[in-house]
Amino acid sequence: MAVRDDARVSALQSVEAHLAGIFTVTPLLDGAPVALAQAAGRTLREPVHAAVDIPAFDNSAMDGFAVRFADVAAAADGTPVTLRIIADLPAGAPDDPPMARGEAARIMTGAPVPTDADAIVPFEDTVGGLGDSVGTVVVRRAPRAPGAHVRRVGEDARRGDEVLPAGILLGPLQLAAIAAAGLARPVVTRPPRVAVVSTGSELLPPGAPLRRGQIPESNSTLLAALAVEAGARIVARESVDDEGAALRLVLDRVTRGPEPADVVVFSGGVSAGAYEVVKNELVGVMAFTRVAMQPGKPQGFGRMPDGPLLFGLPGNPVSSAVSFEMFVRPALLALQGRTVLHRPLLRLPATVGWRTPPGRRQYLPAVVDRTDPARWSVRPATAGGSGSHLAGALGRAEAYAVVPAEVDAIAVGDLVDVMLVS
Repeated sequence: MAVRDDARVSALQSVEAHLAGIFTVTPLLDGAPVALAQAAGRTLREPVHAAVDIPAFDNSAMDGFAVRFADVAAAADGTPVTLRIIADLPAGAPDDPPMARGEAARIMTGAPVPTDADAIVPFEDTVGGLGDSVGTVVVRRAPRAPGAHVRRVGEDARRGDEVLPAGILLGPLQLAAIAAAGLARPVVTRPPRVAVVSTGSELLPPGAPLRRGQIPESNSTLLAALAVEAGARIVARESVDDEGAALRLVLDRVTRGPEPADVVVFSGGVSAGAYEVVKNELVGVMAFTRVAMQPGKPQGFGRMPDGPLLFGLPGNPVSSAVSFEMFVRPALLALQGRTVLHRPLLRLPATVGWRTPPGRRQYLPAVVDRTDPARWSVRPATAGGSGSHLAGALGRAEAYAVVPAEVDAIAVGDLVDVMLVS
């Protein structure tokens, strides 16, 4: 990894400073209890405390026989022990049969263990197994100790214990934990309402015939899907020209009504050209700056009075994708009260070398080679480098290689920070 000899403090705003400014005006959305079936993909707003013990009672971890350990402690292949069966306990049975010396109860996994029993003998450790469980059972191998194969009440959590903290994403495992804790309606944050607006007179819907100078519009598809992945709900997805009137109409529409947008994401119109419609129409509402990153140097951000956050992202697709990842996604998570706002980084060796831009942190679309599970590696997603216009190559990317501004070049074998995004 080559470090520039003339490394200098960039006159551009840092990624961290730009994001900090966003966070200062990012509110926390309201939360409410919802049915467990509707909580998937939402952010937990309040900690979950167990309403019941987990497990709720001592229960069997095996199909077999509930026994008194003292009765079978000497059981071995040469000296089996015969016990009398006095009960049959399937899962869900409420019975608690008294057990005297020399007695056992046939028991299935999950069934309550009788109060008088202190161990379980699996079917495999008896002479006849399941078929030898009518009347008597012959134990040929003793359990390892009292308590063997018994799941104790509350060994996972006691009533009142915190099972899940606030601020986490509720996936299948977390939903199952909430259900096991005896809760039916966790408190979650409502999804942020997001409007996505692509700008550019050259844009046409995908599949439309193109004349010279026109291109298919792809950023609204990209940004809407990224927003949904971050827990948002799309309330509008629009494409407008560079004249200004259409943008003003769209912004007015998405900020009014019963479900106004919490966030409006514009792509395009934020750079230094003559037809930058977002900058021309929203100067004073949004601040426009240059950030020390590649791609994604031109950025816009603001908030309407008591209204939505406004993000102005560059129009080139890779720039839009990276800018969303670094600024919009953390804001969407903060709106929901998520405690972790950034994706974790891996550090992987590069399989090819590449140059980096002077004075700017690079976010290079990359592919991770997982062929060797003990040594993943990373390479650029395209031979075209970090060109912000390479929309087709973006589809091959599953990560961003993140290279500090002071690094001049990456060589084969250099360890690189990698942010997985798929």
